[in-house]
Amino acid sequence: MSTEASATPDPAAPAEPQEGQEPEIFDAEYVKKLRAEAAKYRTDAKANAKAAEKLAEIEAANQTEAEKSAAALAAAQSDAEQARADALRFKIAAKFQVGDEDADLFLTGTDEETLTRQAQRLTGIAEERRKNGNHVPREGGNPQAKDDEMKRFTRSLFNKAD
Repeated sequence: MSTEASATPDPAAPAEPQEGQEPEIFDAEYVKKLRAEAAKYRTDAKANAKAAEKLAEIEAANQTEAEKSAAALAAAQSDAEQARADALRFKIAAKFQVGDEDADLFLTGTDEETLTRQAQRLTGIAEERRKNGNHVPREGGNPQAKDDEMKRFTRSLFNKAD
C-alpha cells in the first residue's frame, strides 16, 4: 500500500488551499446560482418523497386487499365446512330420532360413520332405560319393622291405663 493521498479529492471535504496557492473566492452571482440549484434539488427530492410515500400506500393497500381476500376466502371455507358438519349431524339425529339438545351435546363426530355410531349408542342407552323403566323395588312401601325390646317397653308404658 502506498502512503500517498489519493489523486481524486473528496467532494464532501472543503477545498483547502495548498501551499503557494490562493483560496478560491466565489462571487455572489455564482453562490446565488448554486443556492438556486440546491433549492431545485430539495424541491424535487420532496416531490419524489411524496410520490414514494403514495406508491408505498398503494402497494400496502393492494397487499391488504389480497390479505383481506385470503382471509375472507378462509372464513367462507370454514363456514361451509361447519354448515356441512351441522347438516350431517342433524340428518343423523333425525334418522335416529335424537333431540336437538342431545344432538348438540352428544353427536360430536366429524364424519358420517362416527356420527352414526354415536347416535346408535345414544339411542341404545335410551331404549335400555325404557325397557327397564324407572322401577325401584319396594319404593314407597313401609316394610314392617321388627319389634325390639325398646318398642315393646314403650308400648307397654303408654298403653297401660293404671
